[in-house]
Amino acid sequence: MSGKKKLLDIVRDKICFKHYSLSTEKTYVHWIKHYILFHNKKHPVEMGKNEIEEYLTFLATNKKVSPTTQNQAFAAILFLYREILGVDISEWNIQALRAQERKHIPVVLTKDEVQKVLQNLNGTYKLMVTLMYGCGLRMSELLNLQVKDIDFGFDKIYIWNSKSLKDRTIPLPLKIKDEFKWQYLFPMTKISTDPRTGIKRRHHILEKTLGRNIKTAAQKANLNKRVTSHIFRHSYATHLLQAGIDLRSIQELLGHKSVETLKWLHHTFALATVVSAFSARHVVSEMNKAKLISPLDF
Repeated sequence: MSGKKKLLDIVRDKICFKHYSLSTEKTYVHWIKHYILFHNKKHPVEMGKNEIEEYLTFLATNKKVSPTTQNQAFAAILFLYREILGVDISEWNIQALRAQERKHIPVVLTKDEVQKVLQNLNGTYKLMVTLMYGCGLRMSELLNLQVKDIDFGFDKIYIWNSKSLKDRTIPLPLKIKDEFKWQYLFPMTKISTDPRTGIKRRHHILEKTLGRNIKTAAQKANLNKRVTSHIFRHSYATHLLQAGIDLRSIQELLGHKSVETLKWLHHTFALATVVSAFSARHVVSEMNKAKLISPLDF
């Protein structure tokens, strides 16, 4: 037991050293602990390809986890072997039974529907969702924005250490330049305790709180769509494409590693339209970058 606890402490220290989020820390520690317990507390150095395949297959067949959950578990195990044990298992050709993936077409709002939701939000939450849509931000990127990330001189927002681990800049919507004062752009009203350090500080607004406000606003707007925080990111990308911005520029604005990640846009436009648009506009991609603005400013 003490050996396992020591190993998990090393995992936590390594995750903090690499500046991964607390959410990632909890996820990785959970799956590494579960992997070890599944194999009767055997130390990972005594296990290899067969044990990993057996565990991942168990998650898919017995636990019926989703592909995303199975991938999380696999990512945690990869981190354990590569970062903690110094073993590169990428060449082991892991052949586990994959969890069955369900295909979901992302929901996208029209520009009019976006405005209806915004009209039913108030105060800070209206500003937050406006910025999330106006810049195509992930919720975590929005909540972690700080004053230093806003460049009013060049009308840019800097996104550091995003999910793709690639920093990027986004045009600052000109309609929302006026109201930034705090350590976090969107702080909680109450002081809270940092779960890692125990230090009391004013944290940013919780994801579930913002999500609840978005849901309420969508209901007030009488939209017959499932409106979540991420829908504003999808709508941002869709409206940029509608306005003639090329896919390569949209990919970079969203912080995706490749254009392939935007294949979901094929579901919201006819495939031929998207392909032809990409072919024609890719040539002027660099020219377009200088003219990029937020869909809020169209």
